[in-house]
Amino acid sequence: MHSFPEPALALVETMTAAAARDPARAIAFQGAPGANSHRAALDYAPDCLPLPCFSFEDALDAVKGGAAGAAIIPIENSQHGRVADIHFLLPESGLHIVGEYFLPISYALLGLGDGPFAAAYSHPQALGQTRNYLRSRGIVPMAYADTAGAAAFVKEQGDPAACAIAPRIAAELYGLTIVDEAIEDAHDNTTRFVVLARKPLDPASLAGKVAMTTFIFEVKNVPAALYKALGGFATNGVNMTKLESYQQGSSFAATTFYADIIGAPGDPAIDRALEELAFHCKALRILGSYPQARERG
Repeated sequence: MHSFPEPALALVETMTAAAARDPARAIAFQGAPGANSHRAALDYAPDCLPLPCFSFEDALDAVKGGAAGAAIIPIENSQHGRVADIHFLLPESGLHIVGEYFLPISYALLGLGDGPFAAAYSHPQALGQTRNYLRSRGIVPMAYADTAGAAAFVKEQGDPAACAIAPRIAAELYGLTIVDEAIEDAHDNTTRFVVLARKPLDPASLAGKVAMTTFIFEVKNVPAALYKALGGFATNGVNMTKLESYQQGSSFAATTFYADIIGAPGDPAIDRALEELAFHCKALRILGSYPQARERG
């Protein structure tokens, strides 16, 4: 908690105390109060008690340790791709995906005054989503742990040449001036969040609903292994909406894949496809099945 800038600490302490009184209602998020993840938690569950955590690891640990009933974590952005490290952290956490939420993203430029500004602080995702705006104005991007925390940092530093890229609510929380709004490079900018809990949803509870299933797998190191592993989804008519690869370890010999499909175990077509996938894999792990929040395609 004490890694947050001083202007954010009082809010963090108040929210942490409220969550401690009713952990089951608490939803942990990464960032200072006012971050997009804070907004996502309240939109997803309006009656929740948002619990700010400095890092993604802290948010996941809050759920594992019982300080929160769930965590809401950004996993990908429509403009800037997947959020760094999340594909490693999710499997390692031992938690399960029980929901998803799509949040429209809009950023404001916040400062102590109206500028001009030499540097802009924000989360690397936000900096990437406003890259053209910053380049056109000669403002140097400076990475910070989260968007709202960057706003609190600018307030704490007191440098009129520094600004923050953050949701407009951060200006109210930390006493900054809104210099410009809607500065994201794409105005259909959207971030997908996943909701994580200690226990998975029973796939039977998803009967009659459109569901998503997320899993990771590692194919055997033989020719055409990926082609063979994925063939079962085609032959069984299962729609795979996402497939990404990433390396684990330093050998560069084994690639892990992250995938989303429409449907859940218990559906015969899904079960057959996953069984065929497992046959061609060294490892397969389902991270969760959950209700679909937005139609794919």
